[in-house]
Amino acid sequence: MDGVSARNSVVPTRTARIMMEGVGARVMRGPDWKWCKQVRGTGRRNRTAGRQDGGEGHVGTVRNFESSEEVVVVWDNGTAANYRCAGAYDLRVIDSAPTGTKHEGTICDTCRQQPIFGIRWKCADCSNYDLCSVCYHADKHQLRHRFYRIAAPGSERVLVEPRRKSKKTSVRGIFPGARVVRGVDWQWEDQDGGNGRRGKVTEIQDWSAASPRSAAYVIWDNGQKNLYRVGFEGMADLKVVNDAKGGTVYRDHLPLLGEQGPGRSAGHGWSIGDQVNVDLDLDIVQSLQYGHGGWTDGMFECLGTAGTVVGIDEDHDIVVSYPSGNRWTFNPCALNKVSSASGGGPESAGSQFAVGDLVQIHSDLERIKVLQRGHGEWAEAMLPTLGNIGRVQQIYHDNDLKVEVCGTSWTYNPLAVTKVASEGSVASSSSGERLTAMLKKLFDSQVSGDVNEELVKAAANGDIQKCEEILKRPDASRDGVFAGHTALHAASQNGHQEVIKLLLMHKVDTEIEDKDGDRAVHHAAHGDEPAVMVQLIQAGADPNARNKRRQTALHIAVNKGLYNLVQTLLENGCHPSLQDQDGDTALHDAISKKRDDMVSLLLEHSADITLANNNGFNALHHAALRGNPRSVHSQL
Repeated sequence: MDGVSARNSVVPTRTARIMMEGVGARVMRGPDWKWCKQVRGTGRRNRTAGRQDGGEGHVGTVRNFESSEEVVVVWDNGTAANYRCAGAYDLRVIDSAPTGTKHEGTICDTCRQQPIFGIRWKCADCSNYDLCSVCYHADKHQLRHRFYRIAAPGSERVLVEPRRKSKKTSVRGIFPGARVVRGVDWQWEDQDGGNGRRGKVTEIQDWSAASPRSAAYVIWDNGQKNLYRVGFEGMADLKVVNDAKGGTVYRDHLPLLGEQGPGRSAGHGWSIGDQVNVDLDLDIVQSLQYGHGGWTDGMFECLGTAGTVVGIDEDHDIVVSYPSGNRWTFNPCALNKVSSASGGGPESAGSQFAVGDLVQIHSDLERIKVLQRGHGEWAEAMLPTLGNIGRVQQIYHDNDLKVEVCGTSWTYNPLAVTKVASEGSVASSSSGERLTAMLKKLFDSQVSGDVNEELVKAAANGDIQKCEEILKRPDASRDGVFAGHTALHAASQNGHQEVIKLLLMHKVDTEIEDKDGDRAVHHAAHGDEPAVMVQLIQAGADPNARNKRRQTALHIAVNKGLYNLVQTLLENGCHPSLQDQDGDTALHDAISKKRDDMVSLLLEHSADITLANNNGFNALHHAALRGNPRSVHSQL
């Protein structure tokens, strides 16, 4: 999604979450299925003669949603067509684990999977007993007991009949023993021996830890073996030519695709992202909390402080996150809604913004992911924007914000950003001035008398005379911190080399970290200041220092598309192949950004193409996933 707004989607915002979470689900025909005979084509529907899915119980993958009412499925036999998912329901969901749906804090009491991915089955007759889908359909636990089906965290619990009285259906498709050829999303050159060559599925595995049961391990007839996507992000690397049985399922217990959303809202009208507070007397709140999470002394922080709804459990209790990082569970009756992330009224968060405003993206990754649901959604390519400054380009009718940040436009929930300045307060927000805008916002206000504040503000503004005066004062600290930054951080971000020279003469510590773990070299990278970077490195600053996301200055420079800065770093001792918290090297990032010039530069400086990230992909794998493996291969 590089270079385009994450909002660019064919679906309305209010349905975006069910669609995002539905992509990759493994499905079979549902109760309203009628596509067994040739049907005259209408619109975008691609109808074929015969059984499109291969027959009752045959399996396919949700590829994408054409609208809130229509979904595209690629069947394991290779047929792709559109189906209804509103009003009439053509599909049942066999397994939603490949979509990444997970129930935090749960564990399957048979296989011990923790947390449970996909559909959660909660016993209605036993206290605190859960099964995952695999164990539920494998007849684990008492067949006479009734179960609640919970499709996703916060969704409605649906009571189903005891399995003892229910019919089972065999499922068939890409399962162990199936014979396969390459499918519609094949990107792996001739690992299979060539188009049309066959292989045998030996196991269903996880393509990534966040997407269980979304891949198949294949041994090809030429002896090659590898893992291929079957559900991950809706991809179908394989097509079955001789299907295999994948066990049996309780067909009528399965959810219908689209019938029930993943549960953004629950009882009392609460939604993920709502801002709430507790405005009742303490004794009333404590009484209401009985049986709804209880009350502890630590929850006093909630009184008079707004929090964000981050979860709605199966009992419809509300999980609220607070600025401290703590999360507390509340009886919904104890809460008062302050504003809604999705509201469009004058009280909503979006109304405080105007086109041209400078905003800072929140740095809490998990909170951002929650807030983005239904508001442009979250993409991994947005990671570099966390904590950075951008400019509001557009305000949508539902108050979502289109923000230009780190050289790319993304759509954000207004609760995911904080206003830094308005159009008139800062003259420019070029890539080298984004953090500068935040610093100047902090540093241009009236001096409070705090010596650290005075020094950091003077450094941010490049006022070397003022810096000299302050540093002569007996109460001055060369490494003093104001607003989370040192004078060296501020000067490095803004490119004030003379101030940096003065600070270095006073023996400042070049390795002090801010709250994000960023050091002076990271700030110079954020500000696109190659000359400052050289100055810092020559003064002994570590060019390979890592922040809390384990990113080096090189990671930042590559992600921001700063070619000259990348070149400067590589020429001044920066290691080309250090890995961040996701296992990505700068080469992975350059491939993601489709910057062939940076790929060439990194390879010229001996970047390691064999290092694999946390998903198991080295540079060539990563390039193949991004659709351009030859660009890397040709440069080796």
